[in-house]
Amino acid sequence: MSNKLEDEDWDLLLRRIKDGKCTPFLGAGVCAGKIPVYSQIASKWAKDYDYPMKDSDDLIQVAQFVAVTADTMTPKEEICKKIREKLKEVAPSYFDNPYELHRVLADLPLPVYITTNYDDLMEQALKSRDKTPIQEICRWNKYAMQFKRTSSDYVPTREKPLVFHLYGTYEIKGSLVLTEYDYLDFLAAISRTATLSKQNILPLRIQEAFTDTSLLFLGYRIADWDFHVLFRILADYLKERDRMHISVQLVPGNVSEDRKEKAQKYLIKYFSDLNIHVYWQDCCEFVKELRKRWTEKERAEKEQAEKEWAEKEAFNHGA
Repeated sequence: MSNKLEDEDWDLLLRRIKDGKCTPFLGAGVCAGKIPVYSQIASKWAKDYDYPMKDSDDLIQVAQFVAVTADTMTPKEEICKKIREKLKEVAPSYFDNPYELHRVLADLPLPVYITTNYDDLMEQALKSRDKTPIQEICRWNKYAMQFKRTSSDYVPTREKPLVFHLYGTYEIKGSLVLTEYDYLDFLAAISRTATLSKQNILPLRIQEAFTDTSLLFLGYRIADWDFHVLFRILADYLKERDRMHISVQLVPGNVSEDRKEKAQKYLIKYFSDLNIHVYWQDCCEFVKELRKRWTEKERAEKEQAEKEWAEKEAFNHGA
């Protein structure tokens, strides 16, 4: 398992992006530096609520403890408050940085973005690029059902893309998939839904993205629940189509080379049937390389088009 994509993988990925046949998935790791990573929030809660177990950096487990000892909405209210506070610090000029991860993705001609994060940074980045994003969420419970549906005739485009929040949004606290019970209920809600009515929870345009595009996973860790639940949902969809997908996995910290190698072998087996190519790489470094290669591709195609036009004009004048 390599740390970087091979040139042929890049070529295929760039072709899919150009055709609008690539769908990015954004995990918690893409927000590092803007929104506190989940382990930091969990550690604070563990201290504030006197969490008795050792896994005090596991947000899902600590959130479950807070939900039981306080009430179900307390961890959701607190994390939404924290996100709202941090988002106020993100000025529009933040996306002026051409290598900021959300900005790089927003500059691509893609119709659909999917996030398992609760923030709206992807929407903000798209707006900064003069696009008009439409937000949707997964309607897995009664709170999420309150979210206004998009028009039935809406078709995502590169100018008016869809940003789908699979695990809810901070704007509707009850929509969040946060605690251990939430994840179990979330899976149960999707699993028990008949195929024909599943679009009530997962819009048809999202199911089409699962099956008809190459998926690009950014900011996930192998040990996280959001990662495992996500791939449990996607497994049946990905088996139906023979497309290449890419997962840029966050490099495990403070892990020996031997343990890292074992984790890599595990991932190979985990994804063996889903045609997912996995790479250990910082996702910010990955999107910098993505921007560089995409810019070079656009420049080369423009130069080629200008050359062909000049040759055609010269031929016409010669005739």
